Amino acid sequence: KLLLYHINPISVVDRYGIVGQGGMNNYNGKVLTRGSNQVRSRFVKKNGQCNVVFNNMEEKRQRYLADMFTTCVDIRWRYLLLLFCTSFMVSWLFFGIIFYTASLAHGDFEEMPCILHVQGFVGALLFSMETQTTIGYGWRCVTEECPVAVITVVIQSIVGCIIDSFMIGIIMAKMARPKKRNQTLMFSKNAVISLRDGKLCLMWRVGNLRKSHIVEAHVRAQLIRSYVTAEGEFIPLEQMDLNVGYDEGTDRLFLVSPLVIVHEIDKDSPLYTLSRADLETDDFEIIVILEGMVEATAMTTQFRSSYLAREIFWGHRFEPVIYEDRDRYKVDYARFHKSYEVPSTPHLSAKELDEAANLIPRSLGAFCYENEVALSCGEEEDDIFDSSQANLLMLISLCSLPTRPFQVQSLTVAAAVLVLIKNGIKIPFSQIT
Repeated sequence: KLLLYHINPISVVDRYGIVGQGGMNNYNGKVLTRGSNQVRSRFVKKNGQCNVVFNNMEEKRQRYLADMFTTCVDIRWRYLLLLFCTSFMVSWLFFGIIFYTASLAHGDFEEMPCILHVQGFVGALLFSMETQTTIGYGWRCVTEECPVAVITVVIQSIVGCIIDSFMIGIIMAKMARPKKRNQTLMFSKNAVISLRDGKLCLMWRVGNLRKSHIVEAHVRAQLIRSYVTAEGEFIPLEQMDLNVGYDEGTDRLFLVSPLVIVHEIDKDSPLYTLSRADLETDDFEIIVILEGMVEATAMTTQFRSSYLAREIFWGHRFEPVIYEDRDRYKVDYARFHKSYEVPSTPHLSAKELDEAANLIPRSLGAFCYENEVALSCGEEEDDIFDSSQANLLMLISLCSLPTRPFQVQSLTVAAAVLVLIKNGIKIPFSQIT
């Protein structure tokens, strides 16, 4: 009888070497220490906003004013409406002053005026507003006595058209922005890692709450983590792509119902060496991006979210949300964020699983899975698995259950455990009887 206990190591402190003033340091320069209880700051918030603040930008105002249209589209509505009203008021006031000055210089208040029925500044301001907005009450009008007034009317009409076009264009562009379309797109609150077709996979769910489609929808994912190069250079935010099916085209989505996005953790994945114990202590962030065109406006929209390591559930799967009801399908969004635990999920990394799968000879694979905490060989042939890889995954799964013993009654299984230990696969145990 062989009793094995799995103990998950927990690292207390994560240390990152940073390049000092002397260049390459081999961790002998400045060291940043982060306690395990300190929460990592998000690079991208759950609502998709980037948690980045720009400081010490040279000529920031000049750069923003050089791209005035984009600046006006990006500002908040309250400031845009304030700019809208201010631009017209300044224009009316400016040309009103010109009309008043021309009337005053011409002596309109005593002789034949340049502008009829303008007896002061208020009248000049009203005439300016009537001219630019083409109200045309018919009471105030310019005469031929003053060429300056005629030229000013022409210039104000042109300036008024320019202001109208500019402001209408900005407001239309701001109203047509697909930013609000993101309010009806959603990612699951958590991601999960579990087996799918015998491979460890990172999965998360995406859904569209509107009946209108996202045309040419596709997804991307990136892993962001701190990294120290071989030369000692500290990279605080290294970005690495996670393959979600670029080669096979599965990153292209027909987003009518909620879909589960799958990243297979293979040898090309940055998560290849990640185990359950590492997930509990690691410090990284996964950014997920959904892009596509809004069906109504054909404008491109991008929806973002992120998952920290603590928001990824190891050994879980998402609950089904779609089911057939008579002649149609129904989606239950109450289950969109829910997942359930799969106890048989191995706790080892994908790399360790691949290495272990190649170490077990086929002759050592005659054992079967009985329950979560026990292995025993069935007496009937129907109870015996033929796949050595499946047997190994079950063995490793049971070895990885924390602080829970399991019993091995088969000599063949015990031999398999010894092969694992001999080839350097770590299987923690507290006692052997």
